[in-house]
Amino acid sequence: MLYFLYEWLSRGGHEHVPVLNLLKYLTFRTGMSMLTAYIVAVAMGSRFIRWMKAKQGRGQPIRTDGIARHVTEKAGTPTMGGFMILAGLFVGSLLFGDLKNVHVWVVLGITAAFGVLGFMDDYAKVTKQTTAGLSSGQKLVAQFIVSILAAVVLIVFAPKSPSTAGLETSVVFPILKNLVINLGWFYVAFAAITIAGFSNAVNLTDGLDGLAIVPVMFAASTFGLIAYLVGNVKFADYLNLHYVPSVGELAVLCGAIIGGGMGFLWYNAPPAKIFMGDTGSLALGGALGSIAVCAKHELVLGIVGGLFVAEALSVMIQVAYFKKTGKRIFLMAPIHHHFEKLGWAESTVVVRFWIVAMMLSFVGLATLKLR
Repeated sequence: MLYFLYEWLSRGGHEHVPVLNLLKYLTFRTGMSMLTAYIVAVAMGSRFIRWMKAKQGRGQPIRTDGIARHVTEKAGTPTMGGFMILAGLFVGSLLFGDLKNVHVWVVLGITAAFGVLGFMDDYAKVTKQTTAGLSSGQKLVAQFIVSILAAVVLIVFAPKSPSTAGLETSVVFPILKNLVINLGWFYVAFAAITIAGFSNAVNLTDGLDGLAIVPVMFAASTFGLIAYLVGNVKFADYLNLHYVPSVGELAVLCGAIIGGGMGFLWYNAPPAKIFMGDTGSLALGGALGSIAVCAKHELVLGIVGGLFVAEALSVMIQVAYFKKTGKRIFLMAPIHHHFEKLGWAESTVVVRFWIVAMMLSFVGLATLKLR
């Protein structure tokens, strides 16, 4: 919105307002988006948590077949804290993003749709006081419908240039700079799997205080830089990256994710005063997945978000192996609970997983130079 103001005043010959000239710089708007999102999330904090406690009563149901101490230590904690992150994300993005950019609206649309889906799941759990909300089938169908529509919008309406012809339906491989596979319209399915899959992976990771939000911020930082680089023709050419017109604007949204995440972490740090819930985890996972699709770095997302991938795989492997043999590979899935069962303190699991997520972000960034 403020970028509109800058453009309008510039067209009207008002360039003499120096402070408004800052709005033309993507880095400035990204920083301001981050700060704004942080302030919004923190400002909501205490009042929002009190309101959620009053509305939810007994708070988020805790698995009785899981870690025993969770039942006593976490009982009564409200959920749906993702609203705090999303409020900061949308305020920061809408204030400082370029609202003419199709990538911005695709990512915000997916984030909003997945946030609504997560709210419905959280609401079902809280009102019925059960850990089973919407069925996995219901959620997957809704996620795939939204993701498919988003992928089609990107293919049809995203800005293109002669040098990037066919890139909108192609999969770009990291490190191997000349390996690009054009899937045609089959790319829609690939993009939908990326977005929906990563949304659910983040959702599965959100099981301990602060566990999911910090790796989300690491991934957002990495992809904010990736979007900035591939959206700048000079940087993309220097690094031998595939240039994606106008995608650099997503750095503003990544900044808002980081800022909203920091504001939420203020209250989610152990012991958590509020949980993110599916409202936040499904939305943030969808946001990161769609940003990777927009920036044509879907495979790099698997590296940067390797922690989330490992969490999802641990559940899939556990379920498949148990159905086949009646035995378990992990003491409990997702894998962060396996380490708790081994005797690791919750804070130890969380911090060590943060370290893994940070290192994977560095590895993901390294692929930009290793061509």
